[in-house]
Amino acid sequence: MGVSIPRSEARPLAPAADVVEELRAGLRGALLTPESPEYDRARAVWNGMIDRHPGLIVRALGAADVAHAVRVAARHRLTLAVRGGGHNIAGNALCDGGLVIDTSAMRGVRVDPERRTARVDAGALLGDFDREAQAFGLATPLGINSTTGVAGLTLGGGYGWLSRLHGLTVDNLLSVDVVTADGVLRRASEAEHPDLFWALRGGGGNFGVVTSFEYALHPVGPTVIAGLLVHPFDDARALLRRYREAAAAAPDALAAWVVLRKAPPLPALPAEVHGREVVVIAACWAGAHADAEAALRPLRAIGRPHADLVGPAPYAAFQTAFDPLMGAGARNYWKSHNFPALPDPLIEVLVSAASDLPGPQTDIAIAQLGGAVARRPESATAYAGRRTAYTLNVHGRWDRPEDDDRFVEWARGVYRDTAPFAGDGAYVNFMTHDEGERVAAAYGANFARLAEVKRRYDPDNLFRVNQNIRPAS
Repeated sequence: MGVSIPRSEARPLAPAADVVEELRAGLRGALLTPESPEYDRARAVWNGMIDRHPGLIVRALGAADVAHAVRVAARHRLTLAVRGGGHNIAGNALCDGGLVIDTSAMRGVRVDPERRTARVDAGALLGDFDREAQAFGLATPLGINSTTGVAGLTLGGGYGWLSRLHGLTVDNLLSVDVVTADGVLRRASEAEHPDLFWALRGGGGNFGVVTSFEYALHPVGPTVIAGLLVHPFDDARALLRRYREAAAAAPDALAAWVVLRKAPPLPALPAEVHGREVVVIAACWAGAHADAEAALRPLRAIGRPHADLVGPAPYAAFQTAFDPLMGAGARNYWKSHNFPALPDPLIEVLVSAASDLPGPQTDIAIAQLGGAVARRPESATAYAGRRTAYTLNVHGRWDRPEDDDRFVEWARGVYRDTAPFAGDGAYVNFMTHDEGERVAAAYGANFARLAEVKRRYDPDNLFRVNQNIRPAS
């Protein structure tokens, strides 16, 4: 039997005809029902395990559509979900029987190269942002997969190759336009509704529907020194110990992540390596090119790789490097921890788990943080876990529903075995549908303040299809 995906709270019947007409009358965008030809495509999301059937889908074209849909949902007490890029592992872009506000058509990106800022609409993907910003040699820390939605990634905190140098995504957020539960469009920033702005920087979709984001940009690229070092798995333990030493001494402009997986059929790898377990070090140097060789030398001194693929690359292209391994439609189940360090016993557990991967699409990823992320106070934004040195993400990924139990149980086993080494907090963007009990711990000391902000802006918990923070009582 496959692992069940819990369905969200939903009205047992589709919304009444008067609700449908009330919604349709106030929209510039489209309103889809289960009878609409586009309905099944509109309810498909990145994670193929998610199979939910909304009663209505609003294809919003702007903030006015979003505000109207929120007011109707609140008035009729509809279950409400919000979709941006649809990439969320837990499937929170959808609900059963209720209303989905789909912002995926809102993909505008407007760059101001003189102020070094960008205004980005809620449906934009990382690739949209990178193309526009890199036209001016600018960027901000935003994930590692170009098909990820900007909105969901940002609201959960957000990090990527540039985070050690420039902080989290939310550390570079200047303002947002957000529709709160009363259907009012507000601007939130350090100067306007600062409590709401604090909560939106890591608190997920709990506080409203953000319709646009304003980011600070930094000179990056357009060429960086980046790529992969692909090592034999036989040397995994020694490689990870040496990686740990190199990562601890790395300058902020260097991010080096580790992936334990079976080698994909890359042309640069010998054919006999394809399909075999490997240790991949993915590196990105965003500093001056003249300093790259010295910065990368400790990583290149680790072992004898099958292939050294690190070199000059367009930053926007490197942001797509993992896209082929993370395409939409496969079944996905993740488990994640924050680690303050990589001690030898943890390395032993990780190597053992990687030697028993249940399939060729599955991997164990270790993201290096620190640097600028750690230099801000834990209370600076809602995101918690700034003292995290590494984030573990166990990627269970497969194609057949009949394999659900096997892959899910493997991922849960790795999570359980690595738990003794975990630090505080958790990255909510990596939390699955069955981890609601982790939400308070994920936010640590910030949780009580988040619950108070929730009480002020969403006292009835309209926005609850998420990693939910209940309003303070």
